Amino acid sequence: MSRLRGEESVASFEGSLVSRSIPIDPPSFRSVLQAAVAPRTVWAAPDAGSDSDASGKPTVGGPTIVGSGAAAVLRANGPDRFERIRKQADALVANAETDTPEVARPRLFGGFAFHDDHDPTPPWTGFAGAQFVLPRLQVTWGDDTAWLTTNAVSDPPSAIEDRLEQAHQWVTALPEAGPITEPPGIRRRKRLTDRAAWRTAVTASVDRIRAGELRKVVLAQALRATLDGELSVADVLSRLRGSYPGCFGFLVDATEGQYFLGATPERLVSLHGRTIQTGALAGTTGRGETSEEDDRLARELRESEKNNHEHDLVVNTIREQLDPFTTAITTGDRRIRRLATVQHLETPLSAELAREEHVLSLVEALHPTPAVGGLPPDRALATIRATEPFDRGWYAAPVGWFDADGNGSFAVALRSTVTTRDVATLFAGVGIVSDSDPDDEWDEVQLKYRPVLDALE
Repeated sequence: MSRLRGEESVASFEGSLVSRSIPIDPPSFRSVLQAAVAPRTVWAAPDAGSDSDASGKPTVGGPTIVGSGAAAVLRANGPDRFERIRKQADALVANAETDTPEVARPRLFGGFAFHDDHDPTPPWTGFAGAQFVLPRLQVTWGDDTAWLTTNAVSDPPSAIEDRLEQAHQWVTALPEAGPITEPPGIRRRKRLTDRAAWRTAVTASVDRIRAGELRKVVLAQALRATLDGELSVADVLSRLRGSYPGCFGFLVDATEGQYFLGATPERLVSLHGRTIQTGALAGTTGRGETSEEDDRLARELRESEKNNHEHDLVVNTIREQLDPFTTAITTGDRRIRRLATVQHLETPLSAELAREEHVLSLVEALHPTPAVGGLPPDRALATIRATEPFDRGWYAAPVGWFDADGNGSFAVALRSTVTTRDVATLFAGVGIVSDSDPDDEWDEVQLKYRPVLDALE
């Protein structure tokens, strides 16, 4: 196999993809992740029943997957990075020979930078504008069993059978992970946006919205945390997964010792066959200390003119973005989405494709949604670039997976951090509309830092 040379738009692969899977006794998630080799990947779908679709039907959950090593790595930069990744993937899976059940099928895991002119600078060194990994070894936990999958591009089928047996011996012999360690703790914090600069930025954005130059813009903050001890990726993800079982857990290992991880509540899009699942998540309040206070906050959020206006912008824009691809779009009932530290307004949407499409076409059409960018998109993105004193990198951008058939699932990378073993940079943002208050928006950002902070300290 020939790996991607520099920044070529299409990789050349010598030989065909070969994949094999076998059922195994479910190993410990943490044991597998601790023993996996770089680049490591994680995708954990929300637990079954933690959500419902646009028709109100409870979700059936999805797999949790850990990838170890790389059979192939795809990278691309620039505004055409979605199409370039798809072309590379098409070349990779041409004439593929797979013997796997659907749940354990080979998948490419990765994501995209928020801006299409992404130029990686610290802390995003090593993260391309788009990057996807086909794991050499993949462990998948389904509803009632687990599967071991090995992938190769240049190996003959006989060799991959041998590798599958070796991998089975490896996973069977994994030691117990032991209890989750204490969080590393935080020695010091540095805000990359101070409160005075924030007030100025929000006030200026509100003035532009009232003048008709913008309808909405999402402004983010970044927080750099120097850790007291060494970070364990497996333990941080396990803590996030335990506290936020209804969220999408993810890990992208860009380079040795540098990771992007999180637990995000926001689905960007999922595609299976011709069925699309997506949704709008915009409008936030905190959680109450009592059930009565919790319900009061939820009621105020549901009745808030400001939050409902912000939410309407997102719902209507998603419908407009999907309309060229679909025969029908179903909008579910608006509801309250309760998480451990915040409550959101949420509206599920589903649709049927008018013709076959690759999930990356939908990802490109939807990113960035007004929930993380703004309206009009070009002016909002220019405002973000001019206002935020840091590089968003992959924050608030699509992360997820796709397979050889063009099916896949992507989330918006919120409640996230890019981290080394001893420094973590956290990101959180809020939607600014005509009646936004700088101090209220500041407080909302602090709420959104809490999931990752709680996993670190």
